[in-house]
Amino acid sequence: MTLIGTKMVEDGRTAREIFEQLISNPARNKFGFGDKLAIVNVDVQQAYTRTDMFKTAYETDPHQIDYINRISSLARSHEMPVIWSRVAYKEDAADAGVWGTRTDTEDSLQNIKYDSERHKLDPRCEVAPNDLQYTKRMPSAFFETSLASYLTWHKVDTVVVTGGSTSGCVRATAVDALSHGYRTIVPIETCADKHESYHFANLTDLQIKYADVEPVQTVIDWLEAQ
Repeated sequence: MTLIGTKMVEDGRTAREIFEQLISNPARNKFGFGDKLAIVNVDVQQAYTRTDMFKTAYETDPHQIDYINRISSLARSHEMPVIWSRVAYKEDAADAGVWGTRTDTEDSLQNIKYDSERHKLDPRCEVAPNDLQYTKRMPSAFFETSLASYLTWHKVDTVVVTGGSTSGCVRATAVDALSHGYRTIVPIETCADKHESYHFANLTDLQIKYADVEPVQTVIDWLEAQ
């Protein structure tokens, strides 16, 4: 039999090596920037960012939140929307659905309660009064939230996704952004995950299929040129 397709590749490269090789030699057209973007900062909350407080927190780039603040500020200066999502559940966690059934410890997802320390945005986040803030229940910042209608009202055509985790809620939000018809951009330094394999494997998959995975400087340069 003649092989036309591809058998699964097993070549010993790490997820980081695969990503770095992909980014250094892009083979696909970019979606690029449109006319107006929105910054969607996904779950930059203490449960996931405060490594000094919670077991569930993680750090990839120590300047992640600085970069998020920078591009958010630039977007605001051009009257482009900035959005902050968080995740939390009611006391009995019944609104977590099947997602909340795998574990049940104090560190479990469904035990992030409204207005708890785990629910709060990281204090390093520079949130402006007119930024949109809301609490979601599922991975994507789009799922059963007002995000899509908010972006439609603001005539946005490009979504920049930051936050955590790269392999979880960032990925889910980026896939949904593309599915809603938005040019989707994921700035590398603005995302974080617990393990470099998860982080880089998902950045690779996003770059190949769903988003432009770019250095954050690319977003900064575009915004400064507006």
